[in-house]
Amino acid sequence: MPRPLGELEDAVMTRVWQWNRPVTVREVLEDLQQERSIAYTTVMTVMDNLHQKGWVRREVEGRAYRYTAVSTRAAYSAALMNQAWAQSDNPAAALVAFFGMMSPEQRESLNDAIRIVQRDTPLPAAPREAEGGEGTPRP
Repeated sequence: MPRPLGELEDAVMTRVWQWNRPVTVREVLEDLQQERSIAYTTVMTVMDNLHQKGWVRREVEGRAYRYTAVSTRAAYSAALMNQAWAQSDNPAAALVAFFGMMSPEQRESLNDAIRIVQRDTPLPAAPREAEGGEGTPRP
């Protein structure tokens, strides 16, 4: 299970996820510098750490690496939610409390997600009842 990303790791991964293409340290640095003062070596270290932790893969291009996300933000968020839910001593109560915190828009997203999962997941076959003569169910 993933551990939550730190603040700077999340800021870097947010860009990698949003841009959805291979990125360089320089590109991430320049974007981060619009919000904060940060050194190239700091961003390089964070991106190397993310690579070591398996969040990004990298390929050499010239004298630099290009980094690509290994999975999506949605998968990361889902893994964190699943981890938190699994640690609860009362998963049903945790879900009720979580749903109670949701905005109407979030609940609608949840309903949409449930419909998608139900549509994409085949239902298990119903047990067959004992049949009487001529293939009709017994009363």
